[in-house]
Amino acid sequence: MDTQRIPAHVAIIMDGNGRWAQQRGQDRIYGHRYAVQAVRETCDICAELGVKYLTLYTFSTENWSRPALEVEALMQLLVETVESELDTLMKNKIALQSFGDLDLLPARCREQLKRTEQLTADNHQMQLNLAISYSARSEILSAVKKIAEEVKAQELDPSQINEATLTHRLQTALLPDPDLMIRTSGEKRLSNFLLWQSAYAELFFSKKLWPDFDEKVFVDALYFFQNTERKFGSVSKST
Repeated sequence: MDTQRIPAHVAIIMDGNGRWAQQRGQDRIYGHRYAVQAVRETCDICAELGVKYLTLYTFSTENWSRPALEVEALMQLLVETVESELDTLMKNKIALQSFGDLDLLPARCREQLKRTEQLTADNHQMQLNLAISYSARSEILSAVKKIAEEVKAQELDPSQINEATLTHRLQTALLPDPDLMIRTSGEKRLSNFLLWQSAYAELFFSKKLWPDFDEKVFVDALYFFQNTERKFGSVSKST
């Protein structure tokens, strides 16, 4: 592996927890709980290899339509995990950030996230971003509305609107675009995740269900990334 070509920003759609549990005769929350270990191992290897930003699709706006008991269990698991992993985040100098429609979260979730974000704010080894209650379409729509309001208030000239105008009004405005997008479970779609930001991300799809995601699969994704020529709409350098 070329350690000089590690992606700065890796985004992951963690899919397959429910199926993993059902294959073992367990309820879906069993899979979600077991998946925490995969998150922990992924954070460790990213920090070790020099990935600067790791963004995890933790909970989508569509996930609110799941059975109430599963949603409640997921919210409780979120609180427990963020609290229990604080020492590890501090030890590894990892800052935690979250984005999405966080107002929809239970108060205890918002409070735990805010507390952990504040305590880890000075950590600079890596930034772990949790996309929670997140929808890329809603994010883009909100940014467009902000631009429209600024134009209406004559704070923004329509002739000056460009890609950066919208980018700076997204929830991820302070993050670089993902270099590598990974999705587990064999599904091959983005599922409303970072649609604007992933325009030129390299997409790696694994058949592994997320609880089985490990260092080997992650290294496979990195080899894929390093063996892909990133042209960004231009022509190949070898042409």
